[in-house]
Amino acid sequence: MITIALPKGRLMDESLELLNRCGIEVSVPSSRKLFFYDLSGNYRFLIVRAQDVATYVEYNAADLGIVGKDVLVESNSDVFELLDLGIGYCRMVVAGRDKGCLSDRKTTVRVATKFVNIAKRFFLKKGINAEVIKLYGSIELAPLLGLSDCIVDIVSTGRTLKENGLSVIEEIFESTAKLISNKISYYTKHDLIKQFVEKLSESVGSVA
Repeated sequence: MITIALPKGRLMDESLELLNRCGIEVSVPSSRKLFFYDLSGNYRFLIVRAQDVATYVEYNAADLGIVGKDVLVESNSDVFELLDLGIGYCRMVVAGRDKGCLSDRKTTVRVATKFVNIAKRFFLKKGINAEVIKLYGSIELAPLLGLSDCIVDIVSTGRTLKENGLSVIEEIFESTAKLISNKISYYTKHDLIKQFVEKLSESVGSVA
């Protein structure tokens, strides 16, 4: 049996649709149970926070996981990336009220984000001094209240930014969901994982 960590929220809904399309029949139980099985009993699925998927996989609590590139890059987890699933599309961006806030290299830019590692690496690469302020939610408020000059955040449609008077200053990278594997499981359960990847590959290819 393979154990697969799925992220709560919209990405899990898209993941379940993908799994059902490739012949792995799954449905989330209506109870508060945090794990369930497919109809064949070959796969066990864990329901975890998106930010925790890579951790469950890295430490072998799950053999595989579905996780957004944004979370994977931020966590820098020691896992194998097996397949781009093409779902959960969004963009990691720098946004703010003033598009010129990145042009002055002589001043320190204050950046609010929950993606601290991504923000630090981005501004370091740019050669811009940045003070990174970690927030856990309502990131868009920070520039409006003078807490920061800009934010680093994940956006889908950009509607929330627009409604709060913010706009994209620069795109850092595009993000889609990835299938990741624990490094030990990849070898000890190679045949089972290979079969699972092949099923998903066919479905992803048909959508593309």
